[in-house]
Amino acid sequence: MNKIKLLCQYQDPESSEQQAFCCQGEANSSGYCYWHDRTIDKSGSDVKDKLEAYAQNGGMLRGIILAKANLQGIDLVNHGKKVGYDFAYADFYHAKLKSAHMFNINLHNASIMKADVRFANLNCADLELTNLLGVKWTGSKFENVKIGKKLKQEIDAKQEAKQGNLQASIDYLEQAEEIYRDLRKHAEHEGIFTLSGYFIQKELTMRRLQLPRYSVKRNISKLVDLFCGYGEAPLRIIGLSIAIIFLCAIIYAFTGLSYNNTVQAISSDQSLQENIGLFFSSLYYSVVTFTTLGYGDFTPVGISRAIAAIEAFTGSFTIALFVVVFVKKMTR
Repeated sequence: MNKIKLLCQYQDPESSEQQAFCCQGEANSSGYCYWHDRTIDKSGSDVKDKLEAYAQNGGMLRGIILAKANLQGIDLVNHGKKVGYDFAYADFYHAKLKSAHMFNINLHNASIMKADVRFANLNCADLELTNLLGVKWTGSKFENVKIGKKLKQEIDAKQEAKQGNLQASIDYLEQAEEIYRDLRKHAEHEGIFTLSGYFIQKELTMRRLQLPRYSVKRNISKLVDLFCGYGEAPLRIIGLSIAIIFLCAIIYAFTGLSYNNTVQAISSDQSLQENIGLFFSSLYYSVVTFTTLGYGDFTPVGISRAIAAIEAFTGSFTIALFVVVFVKKMTR
């Protein structure tokens, strides 16, 4: 009598009627195949060759369990194909992936927590929502990797905060900060300074979010982020400067400026052309005040004096900040 072959009961989180991710492997007593069975020890020396053959033969790689597997030097590059192997939701916890070849690999929503990827090739890998906590990055290549806008821990922290679990939320934020710090150090070591700058911003943002919501330190940190992205976004300073100049120009136009001992201000009694000309004069005065040139042809009157003083102070500070941030970026 023929024995009925039972298929692996792995259920992929992204399976749908339009696209079902089903494993065709034969199930063992646990109901899962060898690769999706969490109870099977895969730390043996033969797992590397088995996995390479399994991938090359089109096996279901999504969600496979490779915790603590010895995969040093493994070749997981989908040669001859534009799309890399799909290891989404796979578990590489504490796996040994030193010197592994994983170019263009998809690790979306997977876990490589505490994995050893030293000297591995992760160029063009999809690491979006991947658990990257405690990964050993030394010497690994990850140019053009896809990290995503948020780490898995950031999303988990937000969910815990919504549920009122503040301590759990802070724990996730601490993990996210650690991950960004490790990524930043490795990017700097590899000379990928644009990416390291992004990681610096994210690292400091995670540190800020751990502070009490309405604390002075958190608000100051937020201002620094808005002004210059923690020293990594000089264009923000330019944008902010332009906004301040235009805002002050509008105020000057309505509160009035003195020119040749005559106070000029926008008024409904004047023609549109006259009001537009006055606004451009106010814009000119705002630029002169912001840059602290002070030609003296226009002078503030009334409340405009206070606005001019604030703008001059803000302008001198902002220009100095831009120089510092710009030089920092260029000297890298």
